[in-house]
Amino acid sequence: MCRWLAYSGSPVLVEDLLFTPKHSLIDQSLHSTMGAEATNGDGFGIGWYGAQDTPGTFHSIEPAWNDRNLRDLAAHLESRLVFAHIRASSGSPVQQTNCHPFRHGNWLWMHNGLIGDFHRVKRELILAVDPDLFPSIEGSTDSEVFFFLALTMGLEEDPPAAVERAVGFIEHVGHRNGVEHPIQMTVATTDGSSVWAFRYSSEGKSRSLFYSTRVDTLREQHPEVAVLQQLSDESRLVVSEPLGDLVGAWNEVPESHYGVIEMGQDELRPFTPGAPD
Repeated sequence: MCRWLAYSGSPVLVEDLLFTPKHSLIDQSLHSTMGAEATNGDGFGIGWYGAQDTPGTFHSIEPAWNDRNLRDLAAHLESRLVFAHIRASSGSPVQQTNCHPFRHGNWLWMHNGLIGDFHRVKRELILAVDPDLFPSIEGSTDSEVFFFLALTMGLEEDPPAAVERAVGFIEHVGHRNGVEHPIQMTVATTDGSSVWAFRYSSEGKSRSLFYSTRVDTLREQHPEVAVLQQLSDESRLVVSEPLGDLVGAWNEVPESHYGVIEMGQDELRPFTPGAPD
């Protein structure tokens, strides 16, 4: 499977997200403790929002721990919203177009998990993608098809409802084709303003997902941690596994739930896929 990180808040160096923490995403690329595999070396990608209307992306098929360009870029790139993903392929080729996060317009998307027996349902799922969106699919992963199904089903208008419809459709197609557990997922998506993060699986045993405690709360609990003084109260991380062992810093996203990170009060709600019409 994979590991990922989504950050929203005060502008920070990408280096401080990917390399500095004790159990950083780079460390997880070699020593994941909660993933399906300990090593996630089948490429990586980062996406960030800066001066342009659409996000920038950088993908590589190199292992994240061994890419000089990533280390140099991360030391010079600052952003208020960052997605980062390290990949362990579930069968599709190791190539740049298969590296997350995927981009469409001002949207980013990344996924940890798989569509079960994708080879058996691939044709039907792809044919359900809006014909106007289909030419934008560049790679061969189930994750990218999932993204474009969500776009087809209204991601840009109502992300939670669109992802619920997309997952409901994937489960419907999978069950019809004899797939016992059609989907396993943690997903993050953003329009550059809000971030939505989802945890769900057809078997009810989803991959790990955590969100960080509010910065103002952590600042009161740990006044000795200097970095907390530099972050706004709105700053928040969502991660596949905690980046460190600071007491009280991490909270598990409940099974079959999604969260919304935006200005003001963040929300955590049940995630319930809907059967297709």
